[in-house]
Amino acid sequence: MCVAALAWQAHPDWPLVVAGNRDEFHARPSAPLAEWQDGSAIIAGRDLLGGGTWLGVSTQGRMVLVTNYRVPEGSVPGRPSRGKLVTDLLQGRTSGSLPDSLAAMNPFNLVEVASGEARFLTNYPRIESRPLTPGIHGLSNGGFDLPWPKTVQVEQAVTQWLAAGSGDPAPLLDSLVAETPAADLARAEDGPEPRFAPVFIRDPNYGTRCSTVIAVHHSGSGLIAERSFAPDGTVTGEVRIDFAWPNSPSFQAQTPV
Repeated sequence: MCVAALAWQAHPDWPLVVAGNRDEFHARPSAPLAEWQDGSAIIAGRDLLGGGTWLGVSTQGRMVLVTNYRVPEGSVPGRPSRGKLVTDLLQGRTSGSLPDSLAAMNPFNLVEVASGEARFLTNYPRIESRPLTPGIHGLSNGGFDLPWPKTVQVEQAVTQWLAAGSGDPAPLLDSLVAETPAADLARAEDGPEPRFAPVFIRDPNYGTRCSTVIAVHHSGSGLIAERSFAPDGTVTGEVRIDFAWPNSPSFQAQTPV
């Protein structure tokens, strides 16, 4: 389970803000946020098992975020990597030209920002791609913008951060360690595991591995910050990387709607 909120063209100073948690098995090997030294221009954490990532930016002006779509049968092993899809898109390969069929992947939700535009992409229950409207959107492991309590809570944190106007990622990172909503607010989509209801999942086997915040100013200057956690929920590290995006005219501040 993962949760994220994204503000797209919802504030005149900050056209893009993302805040989210990655939930995963603690035993799955991962590398923390870093600039990838492979010529890809990617800044992201890395899944050392699958080779891709769950959330990242490119200094070429791209951001991609993916979450799995929870289905009763679960993920099927051996299918094409959703993390690899993220890295392909961060390098400018469009979904229509990707070597692996989107339909062959396990179900996912994805948001891509590139060339000053944003879009939502999913392969469940069918392949769908559409422009992302200006505003604040929530993304978890069900339908896009489905108002699960945890998703709404992160959306509210992003809204408050934009209103404060400090530009400091710390308050957003702090909001992502909330162990609310309570388990009794779990949605039916969470199935028999109400422990997935909180924004931050503290569990020795499967829980929140890291929190990430991305904020891009209308000038093109941006930051990505990641806070990592041990299985007991203690902080194991924090990384912040500043970057600059090409100042595309289509990425200039717009009037929020």
